[in-house]
Amino acid sequence: MRNKITLKKMVLMAFFVAIGVVISPILRVHGFAPTQHLVNIVCSVFLGPWYSLVCALSIGILRMMFFAITPLAITGGIFGAFLSGLFYRKFHENIIAACFGEIIGTGIIGSMISFPVMKFVAGDAKVALFTYTPSFLAATIIGSIAAFSFLKVLDKNKTLEKMKERLDG
Repeated sequence: MRNKITLKKMVLMAFFVAIGVVISPILRVHGFAPTQHLVNIVCSVFLGPWYSLVCALSIGILRMMFFAITPLAITGGIFGAFLSGLFYRKFHENIIAACFGEIIGTGIIGSMISFPVMKFVAGDAKVALFTYTPSFLAATIIGSIAAFSFLKVLDKNKTLEKMKERLDG
């Protein structure tokens, strides 16, 4: 039974990765990927922090490989994804908490971690500590609003609860 649940979660995570990779170039402005944050939050709500972290990392790596995106594809996703899932669980499955986890994780932590990554790893001498904070915050807020709206609709008609029950066996 446990293997069946894990398989369901892995398949759903693969679905989220596919969605995240496919829609990212469609709804993206340079340095601004709100769809990544939408996927992070929805994945966090359904699967939790660890699956969401792996999902965001996978999306970031695939975006870097296929679309020649900078390492910001990773630093702009993984911290928010993990904190989103963590906050969702810690605050009793509160969707707003998941959104705030994404905003804090990506908009603040991810943007600050991006500074040394881009300055020293990617060799961009023009960056400063808070260079990415405005665009990361804006993108996470837009993605969070979209995720909140989507999840609230599912929650209102009890579909979210039913989907999570089926996922957990």
